[in-house]
Amino acid sequence: MSSTLYRVREPFPDAVSALSRARAIMREQSDWQTTPWPQLELVTTAEQYVHAVGTFGAVRIVWEQRDLPAVESFLDELQRRGVAGDREEVSGWFFEDMRLRPDLADLWPLPDGLAVTLGATAPFGGPDSEPEDDCTEEELDRMVSVLGPLNMSVSWNCGWRGLADFKGCGVRLCLNSVWTEQHAEPVPGEFGIWVSLGARVSGAPAGAAWLRDSGLALGEPQAG
Repeated sequence: MSSTLYRVREPFPDAVSALSRARAIMREQSDWQTTPWPQLELVTTAEQYVHAVGTFGAVRIVWEQRDLPAVESFLDELQRRGVAGDREEVSGWFFEDMRLRPDLADLWPLPDGLAVTLGATAPFGGPDSEPEDDCTEEELDRMVSVLGPLNMSVSWNCGWRGLADFKGCGVRLCLNSVWTEQHAEPVPGEFGIWVSLGARVSGAPAGAAWLRDSGLALGEPQAG
């Protein structure tokens, strides 16, 4: 069963303050919480790309075999500039590391069919990182400190104090994005927190009592 999410109605000027408030809510309202699970979205805007080339050492670029004609001249340019790294092919998908320098900003816009991810780049991850990987709170602090305009959501499961059923309970933090039905949608400069209750709890008297007694100003329920 899915969870039900409620947005915390507080303004947050930046990612650091939103992260701090999410942790405070869990500290005040829960008996336990899991380690954070961050999900960094692809680089899709000029602002994000400029931030990436000026801040990080490398990105991973991804394309399908069918998109090779559209991306081939871009790949040749990476070779010419000496920033192309190792290439790997898995079931028709190609992965290549691209070393970053500020002077690569002029390569924007990127060709259609090419995806750019920092998910395997420190501090967001390493060469063997997977989208399902969680992290420590200290690692999350480092991610948020260099996030800039990038889009990231972070999830924790937790045991809300006073509730006997913890399935589907937790916190979702959306940075430069907002939670819509079942997914995060990029919104630059928007930082928000959603608390979740399991479907069995949110419609029960115990869930209603928890929402009332939490003292949190919450929005209308959303699908989790």
